[in-house]
Order: sequence, then structure tokens, then C-alpha cells
Amino acid sequence: MDSNLTYFNIKDIGSLKLHGRIDNSLEVVPLLSNGHGIEVNVTGSQLWVEVEADYDNYEPWVAIELNGELVSRFMVDKGKHSICLFRGIDPSRTTRVRFYRETQAMSEDERTSVIVKGLWGDGNFMAPPYYDHKLEFIGDSISSGEGTYGAKSDEDWTAYCMSYSHTYINLTGKALNAECRVISQGGWGVFCGWDNDRRHVIGKHYEQICGLASYGDTNKKYNVDKPHDFTSWIPDAVIINLGTNDASGFDQPAFRDPDTGEEYKLEKDENGLYSKEDAMRISLAAVNLLKLVRKRNPDSHIVWIYGMLGYDLGPVLAEAFNIYTAETGDSNVKFIMLPAINSETVGARNHPGTESHKIAAGILTDHLRNVLV
Repeated sequence: MDSNLTYFNIKDIGSLKLHGRIDNSLEVVPLLSNGHGIEVNVTGSQLWVEVEADYDNYEPWVAIELNGELVSRFMVDKGKHSICLFRGIDPSRTTRVRFYRETQAMSEDERTSVIVKGLWGDGNFMAPPYYDHKLEFIGDSISSGEGTYGAKSDEDWTAYCMSYSHTYINLTGKALNAECRVISQGGWGVFCGWDNDRRHVIGKHYEQICGLASYGDTNKKYNVDKPHDFTSWIPDAVIINLGTNDASGFDQPAFRDPDTGEEYKLEKDENGLYSKEDAMRISLAAVNLLKLVRKRNPDSHIVWIYGMLGYDLGPVLAEAFNIYTAETGDSNVKFIMLPAINSETVGARNHPGTESHKIAAGILTDHLRNVLV
């Protein structure tokens, strides 16, 4: 790094654009989950970012976009680092730079973190990038981009196979010039996780800044479990993509809660169909999530998308929509079934690959174009 660059504390850059739910009172910018990041319009020939990272088992991955195009993604090793965002550019030109976290909040690794502290540059920061819309996404491994990187034969659960950059979320955002926020966790569901663990429910963290990053003490100092101020950022639409893991619970063994000793198991009937009792439990959990999202976003359009990894729970979720609309009279909602993966669109870990995400983004974009003003 050249010695003639000027250092800027990250919170002293007035035109800095923050992505993701982040406590604005902090002196640093913690990239707590997928899509969390910073964005600037800046002149100058080069720009560097100072970050500090940590992890135990699952390293954080980050990405760099210049003028809306992905130019690099890589893991950040432990410790402090100076990372070049760009160099060698005409210093009179304004460059749009976005630096963001690729990987989800790692609830299974209490030390995973990546913190942005400052920028070095030789130019000036201009007015921040402008977005036409705001979109919020709630999901599981599909929304965490699991499988969007890596070979189709890759089976290991590793951080590199996840992304924000190649997901339907980022693609939809680009198509609509929308600022996107994500709350997602692989293996979690509406009523229970993939293994019948009823603690792993996304909705219980929805009202926090980033409760999915609160497991362990590493990120708690960044107020991750603090209540989120829903008036500070009002989405035009909230998109929910959940249910895949709940469906898996019917085919998994019972889960024993280590704290209570209780066992939980979604059951099938004698005909191999979902038991009516458990199907209704999932349906009512979906209704409650819709009510929670509506409570916190009174005017937002709500979309529930489902199907990229199979349609098993489709009728249950459709019934949830029927119950919700009958109880509330809310017509500003939509349920959309998406195409399931096939041999051409599958990615790593038998998850949706980039082609599947492109298809999903196209369908979602077409729908949102008709409802967003």
C-alpha cells in the first residue's frame, strides 16, 4: 500500500452507504451476515479497506463489486488486514465500490466475525449510491446461497460454497436497483430445523438486529441481539423463502433438546403422508410469521416463495396463506411456487446452483415489477 494514501475512520465518512442491519452507534462496521457491507462512490486511483477477522471453524468470505460487477471474492483469515479494493484507475473517475460479506451469520461458530474499521484512499468521497427500492429477505440455506459456488460433486459443508453474490437475492436487487437485506440461516425453518430442532426457527430472531450472530460472545458487543428499529429502514417488499427444512424434519430422527431432554419429531401417518397435526403446526407457524412480518412492516408487500428444493410442503404453506388472509383480510400478500432444481440447475451440496437462482430471480423480479411503485 502506498504511503501517500489518506486514512479515513469508517464512521467519519459521511457518504458511506451501509448494507444490512447494523447498529449505527458503533465506531466500526461489523459485517454480521450475508449481504452486510459498505458501499461508496469515490474518486482516486486506489482504495483499500482495513478489516479484522476471526473464526474457529468457518471462516468469513467477502466479495468486492466495482461499478455493480463482481470482481473478487475470497476468505478473510484471522487478524488485521489491509485489502485492496481497486488500484490503477483514472483518479478523476468516480468508482462505485461495494465490499460485503458473502457468508451467513455462522450460528455454529461463535467466533466468526469480520469487522470494517477504515478506508485508505487518494481521492474524495462523493454522494452515496442511490437505490429505487428496499427489499428484505427471510430464508434458509437457499437464501444463504449454499451451493452457488463449488462443483456439483462437492458435498462438504464449508463456507466457500455459500454466497450473497450469486443468489436470487442479489440478482433481484440488481434487476430492480433495490437495496436488499437478508436474514437467513442454513438448516433453519418456520416451525423447526431440518433435524426437528425446534430452537432453529428464523422468526424468533426477526425482531433483533442480527440475533443469528449472537451465539457466543464474539459479536454480542456489536449489539446483535438489540431490538431492530423497524422505522429506520422500511422495505417496499418482504420476501420469505422458508419451509424446505421443515419438510425435511418428517424424514429425520427425533431431536432431543439438550437443555430440556424433550424429544421432537414431525410424524407421517400410516399412508406415508404428513400427519394432520404436524402439518397444521407448521401451517400455524407460517401464519404467525406472516403476522409478525406484517406487524413490523404495515405497508410492505409480502411474498412467500417456495419450491427450489422440492414442493412437499407447498399445500401446507398454501393453507397457511388461506388461514392468514381469512383471519386478517390482508390482500397485500402473494404465494409463489418456484421451479425445483434439476440436473442442469443444481449446484454444490445438491442445493440450487447459479442457474436455479437466476430463474428464481427472474420470476420474483417480474412479480415485484408489477407491484412496486
